[in-house]
Amino acid sequence: MTEKISLTEVNNSEFDIAAATAVEGDSALPSHSATTDVSADVPETGSVTTTEAPLTTDQLEREGDIAADYIEEFLDICDLDGDIDIDARNGRAYLSVKASDADNLRVLSKPETVTALQELTRLAVQNKTGSFSRLILDIGGSREAREVELAALVTRAIARIEAGATEAALPAMSSYERKLVHDLVSTSGYRSESSGEGRDRHTVITAA
Repeated sequence: MTEKISLTEVNNSEFDIAAATAVEGDSALPSHSATTDVSADVPETGSVTTTEAPLTTDQLEREGDIAADYIEEFLDICDLDGDIDIDARNGRAYLSVKASDADNLRVLSKPETVTALQELTRLAVQNKTGSFSRLILDIGGSREAREVELAALVTRAIARIEAGATEAALPAMSSYERKLVHDLVSTSGYRSESSGEGRDRHTVITAA
């Protein structure tokens, strides 16, 4: 019997289940709203990996620089202060926006807002480079908060399996978040694979 796990089971806050599922499409902004991922998937269990050549470090750094300029201008328009850190790892450019005053980025760090801004930033990068961007944006620790939610989902799913369920299906997520889930599941000694297509693509966890 397949059991579906929702974030409402691991979070007492009341919110729409659809909003609890992540995007990343790749898009994955910490994302609590699923969107279609138009960029290449991260290699993950049960998925077909992309044949595109990985970007070089120089290319990723250029993406980061373009994205940083875009976000800096956006913050100026919003009259917000923030420090921007750029990183390149795992074939992606990562942009992190932080502020000494946590409340300064409180509105922008909401999952849905980060997801939307990440997509706009990717488009800005694509406009400059001519190629799809898989850049990941984090604002005010939004990514870390989402990873905590994913870990809770995995823990709940494994508990269901230990209680007798043959498998547990998580909500639809972006390729980025599914990869995080696969890693968490593997570390726990269980198996996982992606199932479904497009907006419905999700992770199914089973015993090893």
